[in-house]
Amino acid sequence: MTAQEEKNPDFFNEEVKRYLKKHYNIDGKIHRLVSYDDQNFLVTDKKNTKHVLKISNTIEKKEFLNAQSEVLKYLKKKCSNYQFPNHFETAEGKIILSIKDDSGFSYFARLLNYVPGTFLRDLKNHSENLLYKFGEFLATMDKALLEFDHPAFHRNFTWDLKNALQAYDRLKYIKSSHKRRIAEYFLLQFETHVSPQFHRLRSSLIHGDANDWNVLISQNESGGEIVGVIDFGDMVFSQTINELAIALVYVLFNKENPLATAKHVIRGYNSVLPLEELELELLYHLICGRLCIGVTMYALSSLKYPENDYVTISEKPAWELLEKLIRINPRQAEKEFKQACQMVDSFNSNRLHQKQILNLRQQYIGKSLSISYDKPLKIVRGALQYLYDDIGKTYLDAVNNVPHVGHCHPKVVKAAQKQLAVLNTNTRYLHDNLVLYAQRLTDKIPDPLNVCFFTNSGSEAIDLALRLARNYTGQKDIIVVESAYHGTTTADIEISAYKFDGSGGSGAESYIHKVETPDTYRGRYKAADAEAGKKYAAQVKNVIEQMQKKNKKPAAFICESLMGVAGQIVLPENYLKEVFHFVRQADGLCIADEVQIGFGRVGTHFWGFETQDVVPDIVTLGKPIGNGFPLAAVVTTLEIADAFANGMEYFNTYGGNPVSCAVGLAVLDVIEQEKLQENALRVGAYLKKRLESLKDEFKLIGDVRGTGLFIGIELVRDHKTLEPADTEAVSIVEKMKNNGILISTDGPFHNVLKIKPPIIFNRENAGFLVDTLCLIFLQRNLKHF
Repeated sequence: MTAQEEKNPDFFNEEVKRYLKKHYNIDGKIHRLVSYDDQNFLVTDKKNTKHVLKISNTIEKKEFLNAQSEVLKYLKKKCSNYQFPNHFETAEGKIILSIKDDSGFSYFARLLNYVPGTFLRDLKNHSENLLYKFGEFLATMDKALLEFDHPAFHRNFTWDLKNALQAYDRLKYIKSSHKRRIAEYFLLQFETHVSPQFHRLRSSLIHGDANDWNVLISQNESGGEIVGVIDFGDMVFSQTINELAIALVYVLFNKENPLATAKHVIRGYNSVLPLEELELELLYHLICGRLCIGVTMYALSSLKYPENDYVTISEKPAWELLEKLIRINPRQAEKEFKQACQMVDSFNSNRLHQKQILNLRQQYIGKSLSISYDKPLKIVRGALQYLYDDIGKTYLDAVNNVPHVGHCHPKVVKAAQKQLAVLNTNTRYLHDNLVLYAQRLTDKIPDPLNVCFFTNSGSEAIDLALRLARNYTGQKDIIVVESAYHGTTTADIEISAYKFDGSGGSGAESYIHKVETPDTYRGRYKAADAEAGKKYAAQVKNVIEQMQKKNKKPAAFICESLMGVAGQIVLPENYLKEVFHFVRQADGLCIADEVQIGFGRVGTHFWGFETQDVVPDIVTLGKPIGNGFPLAAVVTTLEIADAFANGMEYFNTYGGNPVSCAVGLAVLDVIEQEKLQENALRVGAYLKKRLESLKDEFKLIGDVRGTGLFIGIELVRDHKTLEPADTEAVSIVEKMKNNGILISTDGPFHNVLKIKPPIIFNRENAGFLVDTLCLIFLQRNLKHF
């Protein structure tokens, strides 16, 4: 056996009895106790005196065990109001006994006195008084430990919060992609907010594992008293605040309001050992960091020790707590932690307040840029499907389709950080990322679409698509759909009926030809008409015939594969198939605008156009492609791309840069590895079904439509006239915001509630959204409309 080999002890009761008799002269009963990586026995001698025999695993060092003995003696003197275990000497006068198993492995054994009491875990309800006393106890112990040190405690220890980022390497053992994503997100936040500040925090020796199996209490009418703590095997020289963070993890298990619970412990701790401002600012992330260490170690341990249930005993409540904590704004946690210590919250003292920002926007930002909501939000952080504002409120994001795989998804963030730290330049140089991403992207798109052009926004992509089409066909005329929106460039506005027919618009140019929105709810052909798609498509044929009478041909027909701004419109069956046939007969090209709905959002397919069983000539991609990073693309055929290489170079300074392509690759990885297209299908179906049930209950709901996580709810005041309920829609959006859910309105009449969340949206999120929406309908008494 080498010094590096690790083996947990597994001694039989009879072997233990022999050692106890030989070295401690103890006869009695023994009972094996649960443990993590060592072996513990409760020993009851003939006088009914109880002891605990601890057998460490093979890698435990004797110096460390001796240090534990010294610190226990020290704490017994300094913290006399509490009880701690003490070591007994062997017959040979030693406190550490070396024993061997049948395989020749050596282990260190120690006999300690039994500390009586009830485990904190066994008390179902923790009173405010007990939590406060728990904080007092921790601080009393830590205050004493400020004056104690030993070289053996200065060690590299997996469970030390200083080493939280080692958990990155263990993420692979977490089977659930949803759970793995949450843990990785919190590790990223730890790396961002905590690690750079470690050197500023107080350091001292800490117990390091005041969990609910190690803390002992005595019960009384006032809620209980803290007896003491056992198991000093995790002692380490670390940041002092880590003691509190670790202890809080376990008392927050199964608590409905984690912050309220934490405040009682913090108050008690602060009353004995005053906490510093930076410690309180980082405490939320330290708690999350400890949980990440825990869940990754549980995942690894369950593989290493599948028969030992104790190694994962805290796994379920740990995950439940992480799920709760991601819904808690770190700002709110910081505020409440400081309140518990009667400390002034200085977070916003050097930051702009909302009124200041609004004033500066009016002064320096063009007034054509609007702001969402009557009372605008100042959003300061994103956390997967959640957004945090500056005052501590958390919002479930059900409307931002740009952070496709979640705000600040750790894999996407890491990809950008890593590449940005190495190189970011233009495409005139050779680089792996450009060609590898183009290859990956075109692999996801049907043939013959296999040539990419990269831009920085969907608007640029649409503009370029129009250039490609006009160059290839030699024509200028474009056929567009009513109420459609395609971008912000001059060329984009010319083909966006939503803009040129709207406020400030000047109508369609002579070379722009508009057809009706294929809306089977509000349009002339309804959902019940099996031929609705073909009938709407016939309008395109009519437009082409009118063009031909003037000796014109279409350069292209452009349409969103599912229409967003037009009101979350799902195209009727066979619409694009018929339209593409007519356009191609007239030598025009077919452009599918996937800027809003591509990359698996529709659930059934990766691309929206696939739901219509067609393959366009040009596809434009944007928004979700980079998860919020400036990246967009045009994908077309080799023939169309080659025709564009006519001597006039197309060069985009930032398009296709190494960082953008690294991000694009990461987004594709996440979608595939986390099976997010399948998630969009599954959660979207559940969400739509729940929303359809509301339609039966509330007359204001005229239509629920969509596929995957692309859903619209059209509100009308009259089911016959379809009078748009626009003011009601705006009111509901505001109410939803006040209840912590962000949605918005769409459609030409602004009466369609649009739901387009990140595609990591889960069933619980969907249920919360529908339940909240239902409550708002009931509160407004909209049932009677």
